[in-house]
Amino acid sequence: MAEAKALTPRAADFSAWYNELVARAELADYSPVRGCMVIRPNGYAIWEQMQRALDQMFKDTGHQNAYFPLFIPQSFLAREAEHVEGFSPETAVVTHAGGKELEEPLVIRPTSETIIYSMYAKWIQSYRDLPVLINQWANVVRWELRTRLFLRTTEFLWQEGHTAHATEAEAEEETVRMLRVYRTFMEEWMAMPVLTGRKTDSERFAGALRTYSCEALMQDNRALQAGTSHNLGQNFARAFEVTFQTAAGGLDHVWNTSWGVSTRLVGALIMTHGDDAGLICPPRLAQYQVVIVPIYRNDDERGTVLDAAQRVRGELSGAGVRVHLDARDGMKPGAKYYEWEGRGAPLRLEIGPRDVAGGTVMLARRTGGKKESLPLAGLASRIHEIMEVMQRDLLETARARREAASIRGATREQFVAHLEAGGGFVYAGFCGSAACEAEIKEQTKATIRVLPDQEFRSPSVPATCMWCGKPTVAEAVWARAY
Repeated sequence: MAEAKALTPRAADFSAWYNELVARAELADYSPVRGCMVIRPNGYAIWEQMQRALDQMFKDTGHQNAYFPLFIPQSFLAREAEHVEGFSPETAVVTHAGGKELEEPLVIRPTSETIIYSMYAKWIQSYRDLPVLINQWANVVRWELRTRLFLRTTEFLWQEGHTAHATEAEAEEETVRMLRVYRTFMEEWMAMPVLTGRKTDSERFAGALRTYSCEALMQDNRALQAGTSHNLGQNFARAFEVTFQTAAGGLDHVWNTSWGVSTRLVGALIMTHGDDAGLICPPRLAQYQVVIVPIYRNDDERGTVLDAAQRVRGELSGAGVRVHLDARDGMKPGAKYYEWEGRGAPLRLEIGPRDVAGGTVMLARRTGGKKESLPLAGLASRIHEIMEVMQRDLLETARARREAASIRGATREQFVAHLEAGGGFVYAGFCGSAACEAEIKEQTKATIRVLPDQEFRSPSVPATCMWCGKPTVAEAVWARAY
């Protein structure tokens, strides 16, 4: 990595800081195709760690992976009216192929409900075939006008779960279960605290009965929708005639769910934990959890130090630590420190001649504090302990920052003042009116992120809507968002 000037401070320009960090850490780059990104190896390695963790969580809850086509007949989207209306501005359509005009245009998938449920109609005959629990890892295309690397791009990578059930209760249970899976992943792996709850009708997925969301607060106090889970009811099943014979001998349409997260999570990771020096990656998701930097002055020291460094690498790797030995010649240790700090490596081990002689290594944490000399004896177990503490501390730091930027029981005046002062989450009474919700969005640029689940609700919910003064039907969490 070439030498570069310092990143723009977050406090000065958060957007510039984010863009510079993505480039500095070599996470992604702009593609020749407008709005698309190239995910570089450093960024893709983080996505791979996310994939591995989530994929196992999906399988642990009974889901299997499959793959469905990139191309969807245009008529499929038209079968579910609300769905096509919601996605038509964002679709990319293929009209010619093989040198000829197609008899029917093909949509490049913005999401796969229609193509998947057309297949479920072939596969599902009886209640004995249910539930169907399938996940797909894929790319999708949504023709976005304003793009930003990882956060919103024309093409992005994601997973989309699609399930079919015999009853509405089973579909609702699945919808909530997967929301909890996402929350567990975001908090335990990403160290990113989230609020969960239901979206309002104006914010729900096109074609769904109910949409639930995980909402995180970034360091600039703007919200980010990190993952969603949808109870689709029988809307798509009716559109594609996905029916089954019930246990009682009747015929009914299945109840569907869909849920997904995307490479947007890499952007969320950056904005949750990064600092003015670069990325801070939680240990569980880091490409390299430990980077070893050998320090020597001449060839004699070089051989001794590198031998010791190789032994340390072997011991840590054997203990399940993802470790990298940076033995590049012609690069000073300080330049290596700078590079790995910018890339967010959680721990750095420095090994010089004195360390070799003393049977020690010098530890530097990405999250700061004094360097610490550690004995080689028992090093692997000590590294695991340090990483667990770091993982936990990152989550608690992010949670404390979120709570410090949140207010509860806000009046209209407090709501507006909080947004103008920098924003964050605002908990307030809501009348349930779509017109009131739209007026607030138009005047303040804030939206209802969720109607929060019970554990996130305030001890006392205001009796009146903070905007119009009518009786409250629910507590809402508002914020300006990405």
